[in-house]
Amino acid sequence: MASEEKPQTPTTSVRVLEQVPEQRLKLKLLAGADGLDNKINSPRIQRLGLAFSGYVDYLDDGMVQLVGQTESNYLTTLGRAARQAAIERVFTCNLSCLVITGNLRPPKALLGNCDRFNVPIFQTDVPSSVVIREIPAFLEEQLAPTTTVHGVLMEVFGLGVLLLGPSGIGKSECGLDLILRGHRLVSDDLVVIRKFGADRVLGSGPTDFQFHMELRGLGIIDIKELFGVSVVSPKKILDLAIDLVRWDSGKEYDRLGLEERSYSLLEVPVPLITMPVASGRNLATLVEVAVRIQMLKSQGYSPSSDFFRRLETRLKASSDDVWRV
Repeated sequence: MASEEKPQTPTTSVRVLEQVPEQRLKLKLLAGADGLDNKINSPRIQRLGLAFSGYVDYLDDGMVQLVGQTESNYLTTLGRAARQAAIERVFTCNLSCLVITGNLRPPKALLGNCDRFNVPIFQTDVPSSVVIREIPAFLEEQLAPTTTVHGVLMEVFGLGVLLLGPSGIGKSECGLDLILRGHRLVSDDLVVIRKFGADRVLGSGPTDFQFHMELRGLGIIDIKELFGVSVVSPKKILDLAIDLVRWDSGKEYDRLGLEERSYSLLEVPVPLITMPVASGRNLATLVEVAVRIQMLKSQGYSPSSDFFRRLETRLKASSDDVWRV
């Protein structure tokens, strides 16, 4: 089975905030472009109101700082010298970046200090309440504990299925067969795993090589270009892991389906099935059936458990009939 690499320390750079068009913030960089590689290590947002008034001890490194209507109004009440001093006082701290909301016009002194201290400042036309909701949600995913796994991640019948196994076992070929059956590829070979909440993990592909697949004899192919956007998915919650192993006639495999196993990813258990690979076994069909079984189990019904429960009831009834005779 593929081993999980050591989790990476959760951190990101200010530069990722430029990738937030989907959050409808339309962030515009006004100054401090040389600081786009500043680190962000917390999804929380802090407001600069108290800092402008003189109390800066609460400001933390690695956090997004917000300047909204309240902060802007306070600065306008100050004289030019006092306003300059209040702004410069803030920059005595190690700031990652600033976001000014409501399409407010920042003071020239604020822009000048952002350039001087390499602190990016973004402007958006949405109110502070929206920014406080959207940016932390975006950063929660960016800063989630992350690891990588060698395998193939597919979306099959709406469930995220991670195919594991040694090199050459047929993971990519199985993935391609599933694509031809109408299922969707998330990532081939390298799967990036992020912890999502307390009990779920989210899988995606590396940004630069997403939706590419290596097939021996054909080389590297672009699934999105070959089959269209409908057969790819950018990310998926993992619901099931299937470990493909080479068939060993001398080994005993689970034939009853009663064994419950799990695969731990970032300390989150994912249901695991070990599937022997042998000539004549249609892996794509077996994966589809395994997913259907997992869907039933998630609804509280286990075919194997139900079968043996009914068998036990039948045997008990037969035994009672014998005793009656």
